[in-house]
Amino acid sequence: EEAVFLRKKITLVRAFSLLIGSMVGSGIFISPKGVLKNSGSVGFSLVVWFACGVLSMFGALCYAELGTRITKSGGHYIYILETLGPLPSFLFLWAEFFAIRPANSAVVSLAFGRYMLEPFFAPCAAPVPAVKLVSLLGYYTVLTLNSWSVTWSARLQTALSVIKLLALALIIVPGMMLLAQGHTENFQDAFDRQSLVLDKLPLAFYAGMFAYSGWFQTSFVREELVRPERNIPLAVIVSVITVIVGYMLTNVSYYTVLGTQDVLASPAVAVSFVQRAFKSLISVVPVLVALSCFGTMNGGIFTFSRTLFVASREGQWPPLFSMIHIRRHTPLPAVMLMFPLVTAMVCIGDIYHLMNFFSFSRWLFIGLATLGLIVHRHRHPELRSPFKVPLFVPVSFTIICLFTVAMSFYSDPVNISIGCTMVLSGFPVYYLIIHRQMSSRCRSLFYYLTHKLQLLLEVVQQEIKTY
Repeated sequence: EEAVFLRKKITLVRAFSLLIGSMVGSGIFISPKGVLKNSGSVGFSLVVWFACGVLSMFGALCYAELGTRITKSGGHYIYILETLGPLPSFLFLWAEFFAIRPANSAVVSLAFGRYMLEPFFAPCAAPVPAVKLVSLLGYYTVLTLNSWSVTWSARLQTALSVIKLLALALIIVPGMMLLAQGHTENFQDAFDRQSLVLDKLPLAFYAGMFAYSGWFQTSFVREELVRPERNIPLAVIVSVITVIVGYMLTNVSYYTVLGTQDVLASPAVAVSFVQRAFKSLISVVPVLVALSCFGTMNGGIFTFSRTLFVASREGQWPPLFSMIHIRRHTPLPAVMLMFPLVTAMVCIGDIYHLMNFFSFSRWLFIGLATLGLIVHRHRHPELRSPFKVPLFVPVSFTIICLFTVAMSFYSDPVNISIGCTMVLSGFPVYYLIIHRQMSSRCRSLFYYLTHKLQLLLEVVQQEIKTY
C-alpha cells in the first residue's frame, strides 16, 4: 500500500553511534597484542596507535568530502566506480565479498565468542569448538535483526555504543589510578630500538588500523542519512577524535598493569588486565567486550548489505540483491548473502592470520578511493562541495596507504599473496560476465530464477530514487 524504498532513518545521533559502534569493537581488545608484537616495544606501539588514529582521521575527512560530492550509498565501491571506473570498482566488490568482509566479520565474531565464554572457563581457555559455536550464534542473531528492521538495528547500535564506551571507561579508570600512584615500571626503556624490526611495522599498522576501522561506515548508508551534507562531516570528526583519545588512554592503562610479555602471552588482553587490576569485575568486563563486538558485527552487516544493494543497482551484481522486502523495507537478499562465507571462515579461521589476510585488500582499495577524490577534484573543478579538506590530506593518506600495502609483501608474503591473488582473480570474472553480454538463453534462465527467488523472499525493486 506504500512505496518500497530505504527510508531516511539515520539521524546525527545514529550516525555517531554507527561510527563509534563500528570502530570500538574487538580491535582495541585484541589488536594491542598484534601492534606490540610487530612494533617491538611499548613506546613504539603507542606511537603506532597514535599514528593510526591520525591516519584514520585523514581518511575519514577524505570520505566525508566524498560523501558530500557523491550522493549515492555504497562507500568504497561507489567512490571507486564514480572516480576510477567500473573495472577497479568490480575488483573491490569481488575482493570485498570473497575476502575482506567475511574475514573481517569472522575476526569480530571469534572475538565475540571468546569473550562471551571467558567468564565461564576462567582461568582456563575456552574450548575452540564452543567459541566458534557461540561466534556463529551471535552472527546469525545480528543477521536476523538486520533482515527484520532498519529502525531496531539502528536502536541496537545506539545502545551498544554506550556499552562500548562504558567498557573502555572500566579499563581506563583503574589504569589511570594506578599510573597516578606511580606504577610506571612497565614504561622503563619504552623505546628499545634493538627490538624494532622495520619490515614488521606494516603489520603493526594493519593491527592498529583494524582497531580504528569503521570511520568510513556512514559513506555506506549515505542515502539513508538525514541531512548528510551536515551530519557526515560532523559525525566523522567527533567520533574519530573520541576514539583516538579512548584508545590511547586504554593502551596506557594496559601497559600500566601488564608487562610486555603479559600482553604477548594473553589471548584476551582486556581479560588479563581485569584479572590483575580489577578482580571484582572479572565476570563483567568480558561480557561488555563481547557486547562491543556484537555491535561491530551489527554495524558491519548493516553497511555492507548497502554495498551489495548499490552494486546490484549499478549492474555489477545480480539484480536480486537490489531488492527490498515489501513490508520490512530492508535489503533482505543483500543482508542474507554473506552468511555462508562468514560461517566457513569462522569454522576454519585464526584471528591474526585472518586480520593480515583481509587488511591488504582493504587498504589497497581505501587508498584507491582517496586517490579517486583527487581525480574527482581535477575532473570537476566547478563542483562546489559543502565540505572540503586541504589537498595534502588525501595526497598523504593515499601515499601512506599504498606504501604500507607495498611494504606488507615483505612482512607477510604468504597471506598478502593470497589476498593479492583474490583481487586479481576478479579480472577474468569481470571480462567474462560483466563486460560481455550473456547469451539470450542464459539471460532467460537467470531472470527466471531471480523471479522465483523474488516471490519466495517477498522483495521488489526500490520504487523511489533516493539520490
